Amino acid sequence: MTKTKTVGSTGRFGVKYGLTIRHRVLDIEKIQRKKQKCPYCGRLKAKRISFGIFKCGKCDSKFTGKAYEV
Repeated sequence: MTKTKTVGSTGRFGVKYGLTIRHRVLDIEKIQRKKQKCPYCGRLKAKRISFGIFKCGKCDSKFTGKAYEV
């Protein structure tokens, strides 16, 4: 699978969904893959485990948030 400059990781979908949809998916994927701020210790160590569930790498706490971000 290749990545393209314009749509990055969503290049895996090819041309069948259109550029606008792939840009929207790219924005969501960037948000969900970055490190989030933990509400307990305040560090940027929280990582998304699954839909709405996050786990902090520093204080090892598990908590919920929005679907893609805390």
